[in-house]
Amino acid sequence: MYSLEFCNNRLYYLDQTQLPLKENWRECKSLKDGCCAIRELQVRGAPLIGVFAAYALCIGMKNFSLSQKIFLKQFHNAVNYLKSSRPTAVNLFWALERLEKVVIRYSANTVSQIKKAVVQEAKAIHKEDIQLCRRMGEYGVKLVKKGYNILTHCNTGFLATSGEGTALSVIFSAHKKYRDIHVYVDESRPLLQGARLTAWELVKKKVPYTVICDDMAAYLMQQGKVDVIFVGADRIAANGDTANKIGTYNLAVNAFYHKVLFYVVAPFSTFDLGISSGKDIPIEERSHDEVRIVFGKAQITPKNAHVYNPAFDVTPAKLITAIITDKGIIRPPYRKNIRKVIASN
Repeated sequence: MYSLEFCNNRLYYLDQTQLPLKENWRECKSLKDGCCAIRELQVRGAPLIGVFAAYALCIGMKNFSLSQKIFLKQFHNAVNYLKSSRPTAVNLFWALERLEKVVIRYSANTVSQIKKAVVQEAKAIHKEDIQLCRRMGEYGVKLVKKGYNILTHCNTGFLATSGEGTALSVIFSAHKKYRDIHVYVDESRPLLQGARLTAWELVKKKVPYTVICDDMAAYLMQQGKVDVIFVGADRIAANGDTANKIGTYNLAVNAFYHKVLFYVVAPFSTFDLGISSGKDIPIEERSHDEVRIVFGKAQITPKNAHVYNPAFDVTPAKLITAIITDKGIIRPPYRKNIRKVIASN
């Protein structure tokens, strides 16, 4: 199962704003299409955003000049344009910067050769993401036991990556191993990525699940109905502080109080070692109408209600039991062990 396809130099993606009611595939025909798809959450999930942005740059690049000087300027401007679409998801920047390095490496070649090299690198990023998901699932399943009730937040499956996902890759692997696991899915207000997307993915994979409102999670923990929590990440600082979908910090605090295992699952492309701690992670604030209006249709607040709508929050590293990556499971102390894992790979 997948949510984007790059075929014959054309880019197609599943519009996630239409799910779960309609599976609507669209074609990205320009840089503007790509930027809008990311900004409007038609394409979302940190790893998938990185892959999609790389391909969107390839689409836009088709119309760039064959004059090297002009091409390099157009390429640089296109990268900055795509970077502006989502400020928190570091995979976006990581993927685009990989393509920039390719352009620099091939700068002595013709523009046609540079373009070909960029496309090949975008395909490599895509292929790697699929492999990273598989490895995270293999590491994470070791932390799941038979009969576990698992809680997850937002969406972290094949709609958020090129493979089976980050946190949901662990859950899918656990379901294959233990058919009796059960998943509690936070609805994940205000855009309901849990209720709309994660539940849809679990149906596709035939994994038993129950959707809950975000504010029910603590009560479930109090009742002893949650054995472990797996969440994804959009950016992880050098000390292990983690930015993820708004509401993740709430879960972490409640898990810490109730002594429930709390795991973050993310590939190393989500780590930003240039940021010392979570206080330096930029947090995207989105439209007030995402809170005021459900699905752009039902007004649920007074018309001009004041709204605060941060898309992400930051979970301090001290609340995280471990971080599951494509390179292994990292435990505290995070600042030391993150660098240790990087050095050993």
